[in-house]
Amino acid sequence: MGLLLLIETSSTNCSVAIARDGQLIKLKEYASQQYVHAESLHPFIEDLLQETDMSAKQLQAIAVSEGPGSYTGLRIGVASSKGLCFALEIPLIAISTTAMLADFASESPNCPDHIIPMIDARRMEVYCAHYSKEGKKIKADSAEIIDENFFIDLKNKSVLFIGDGAEKCRGFISEGHSILSIVPSASMMVSLGEKKFNASNFEDLAYFEPHYLKDYLPGITTKSIL
Repeated sequence: MGLLLLIETSSTNCSVAIARDGQLIKLKEYASQQYVHAESLHPFIEDLLQETDMSAKQLQAIAVSEGPGSYTGLRIGVASSKGLCFALEIPLIAISTTAMLADFASESPNCPDHIIPMIDARRMEVYCAHYSKEGKKIKADSAEIIDENFFIDLKNKSVLFIGDGAEKCRGFISEGHSILSIVPSASMMVSLGEKKFNASNFEDLAYFEPHYLKDYLPGITTKSIL
């Protein structure tokens, strides 16, 4: 039973929420292809605290998306969360991006038997995992190329592809498959965050790092260096 600050920055969506005892109190988020996390995250947190008439000192833990997802977004979210936890002397909770998407999908009464969370990566690549509708992880997080080979083991199964990378499946899905194109949100972290808080499932602030899944590959400038 806790008062949690929830931070989700694994995609284009800069998302922050406050939850108490497993119930969402208030959410503030904005999705932009320009990735506004660096300039918006802390103002969003301040706004939420003011709008809920709360003090940061009342927070009992901070839950942050650990990835997989955007390298820069995850780095900003985790660094901010760790800094706040150090300053407030409260624990850090890590929530898997694929787990939160699967948990969100499983809440639907019409949830199919299989859930494939998908986070957008470059071109036709996604970061994904495979969950049952009961929330059991069937296949671990991995980076995958979306082509006809990806769907071989999913034929004749009831499957939901969910996330901001799910739309890449549009040309390959068959009967029994469905797509929910949605960005991860801090509102999806409430249930998992509360469960981890009650179980005292906390991270080591000194050593915790995001689950990047792949090494960061910076873009190459086309400008002359001469």
